[in-house]
Amino acid sequence: MNDKTKPESQGDRRKARLADALRANLQKRKAQLRSRRTGEADTRPEGLAASKEPKKEK
Repeated sequence: MNDKTKPESQGDRRKARLADALRANLQKRKAQLRSRRTGEADTRPEGLAASKEPKKEK
């Protein structure tokens, strides 16, 4: 059996729905972060390549 009571008012239902959506979003973001951790390290050079060399004018 479940000890939780169902929300009675419309505001309570909305809060419960938003809390469920937030919980699902956090779980999704945690899963994304875990999957990124298991991947290879980022090997891209730091910064923008275009900003390191001055543009030559013709």
